[in-house]
Amino acid sequence: MKDSNVDLFDPLTIMDSDLSPSGVAGGSVSDSDFAFAFNDSNFSDRLLRIEIIADLPESKGDGEGCNSIADWARNRKRRREEIKKENAVDVHHEEQILNCNMPDTEDGVAYENQDEEAVAMIEESPPGVGINLSQHGDEAGHSSDSSWGMDCSTVLKVKTLHISSPILAAKSPFFYKLFSNGMRESEQRHVTLRIHASEEAALMDLLNFMYSNTLSTTTPTALLDVLMAADKFEVASCMRYCSRMLRNLPMTCESALLYLDLPSSVLMAEAVQPLTDAAKQYLAARYKDVTKFQEEVLNLPLAGIEAVLSSDDLQVASEDAVYDFVLKWARIHYPKLEDRREILGSRLGRLIRFPYMTCRKLKKVLTCNDFDTELASKVVLEALFFKAEAPYRQRSLAAEEASSSYRRFVERAYKYRPVKVVEFELPRQQCVVYLDLKREECLNLFPAGRVYSQAFHLGGQGFFLSAHCNMDQQSSFHCFGLFLGMQEKGSVTFAVDYEFAARSKPTEEYVSKYKGNYTFTGGKAVGYRNLFGIAWTAFMADDSHYFINGILHLRAELTIRQ
Repeated sequence: MKDSNVDLFDPLTIMDSDLSPSGVAGGSVSDSDFAFAFNDSNFSDRLLRIEIIADLPESKGDGEGCNSIADWARNRKRRREEIKKENAVDVHHEEQILNCNMPDTEDGVAYENQDEEAVAMIEESPPGVGINLSQHGDEAGHSSDSSWGMDCSTVLKVKTLHISSPILAAKSPFFYKLFSNGMRESEQRHVTLRIHASEEAALMDLLNFMYSNTLSTTTPTALLDVLMAADKFEVASCMRYCSRMLRNLPMTCESALLYLDLPSSVLMAEAVQPLTDAAKQYLAARYKDVTKFQEEVLNLPLAGIEAVLSSDDLQVASEDAVYDFVLKWARIHYPKLEDRREILGSRLGRLIRFPYMTCRKLKKVLTCNDFDTELASKVVLEALFFKAEAPYRQRSLAAEEASSSYRRFVERAYKYRPVKVVEFELPRQQCVVYLDLKREECLNLFPAGRVYSQAFHLGGQGFFLSAHCNMDQQSSFHCFGLFLGMQEKGSVTFAVDYEFAARSKPTEEYVSKYKGNYTFTGGKAVGYRNLFGIAWTAFMADDSHYFINGILHLRAELTIRQ
């Protein structure tokens, strides 16, 4: 019954952009303003009796006394612990009255059956006897042992409201089932809900919303309380309203992590998805430069680190650095090897883009004890196959994953550009290095920029390529230059023969542009300031011979001199 009424009474086709600031969609009957009928006997057919019991000792209302999101979260955590203790009491009575507590979860995992979380009671005479709907078969939901904690709390006060069952049923599958399940009890005029004092304000705000489609509250903590109440009573339109209001408020790292940790259910996930997406985007943007905020990122919980590592714009030296960082985080948060292997295999491993790691680092993955052996072999093999693919095929694989959650074939904005390397040991120690640069990357080099490649190795020594936009010393115009450098490592000297080449039209074959030899010492670089012998404007022109489908293909061949 739930599925058949969500589309009818709360159309998902109404997008946020279609709603006015008050949340009312023009022309929609289901979103009409019935505020005038709230608690008015003239427009009501039932009485809602709300029994309010005391919160457990030392417990404040979720939003009461909370000056920040952190206070709200701490109170929520305390309430979770208290409710778990309360539900552990197993006192059997013939008359069963269950709490109608706000839905709470442990570690962000919600109960699957929402019907068990919000329990209503249909009154018969005498009014103190309550009937639990979940006892009456599948129509009212499948009960579980965990929902049968007895409550002997004293009722502090009672609120009685005049309600319109059509209005509540139109907004909420919970109330729709309550009023239309065909049982004798559903025909009674009196309905009783029992809640804690901390839930009173949120429930009243929710009921008001179901009539008026708007909320008077605007603080983050109050909106979160209403959102939680709306989730329990399945008022999807209110969840979306709260989600939209929270997105419009200034976000902090604290609030973003809280939004990612909201209890989730089938209905909840859809309703708050834009809010959780905004939280992920905030964290990804805030911690884009991981090295700058390394300590903060290492302290993030799992949901936070996943949001950061999912970003294509992560500013890291290379995917090797991402791999090292993930291992460091996992070892801190999951000191037990078994737990660490589980979280790397099921969650974090998917966020490492192994195809963009260097072959040297991929070899270390195969021997890393933190990864399951079978998983390590699978991801390394997949990465090597990707590296062997033709560039157009690599772009095709990346495009296929553009809308996927796990974008292992999509290249990030690395500080050091990935390279392909072919190594030879015989007859001489030699390597051939391929570096591809996009036209936009070259364009961004003007007027004096440079971009570096990832390190590659020859004879146990690390080297790199760097592309520059610089001034031609003779002609005094900007031009494209390519250089070969050796990573600084002691006072080692290395004699190398090298050759630079680039693909060019019309043959699209690699054409040699510069040959030389150089005896390297640590930190030195050698190359050619004007690789193509033309001005920068000619190099970047639309009819340039050197960009093939928007890509500049460069090759460097290095040989150790005997």
